[in-house]
Amino acid sequence: METYDSPPSGMMAMGAGITIVYLAVLVVIIASMWKIYTKAGKPVWAAIIPIYNIIVLLEIVGKPAWWIILFLIPFVNLVIAIIVIHRLSLSFGQGVGMTILLLLLGIVGYPMLAFGSAKYVGAPA
Repeated sequence: METYDSPPSGMMAMGAGITIVYLAVLVVIIASMWKIYTKAGKPVWAAIIPIYNIIVLLEIVGKPAWWIILFLIPFVNLVIAIIVIHRLSLSFGQGVGMTILLLLLGIVGYPMLAFGSAKYVGAPA
């Protein structure tokens, strides 16, 4: 008679908990980007379309659409992402502090930018 071990229920519960937290974070970030696009006068559906959302974000921060190619180059993409995030905070009248918050703790920074009092002032010069 063979017996099969079932996975421990504690591990399954932990996996379900991690999945729920992940989905909650994802919903908060998507809602924040949705509101950021609204404030910038861009179509809100663009926030959920892969690749196109980056092109629209580049428009918001005043960079050309061909910069999307730079996101495909390893290590260069990290530098470009930092530049785009910094320009995003400048586009909403914020400074380096908001850029650091967006980089290190985006789950807090993006909702602050989206649902706070920050107004879109246009792409920085």
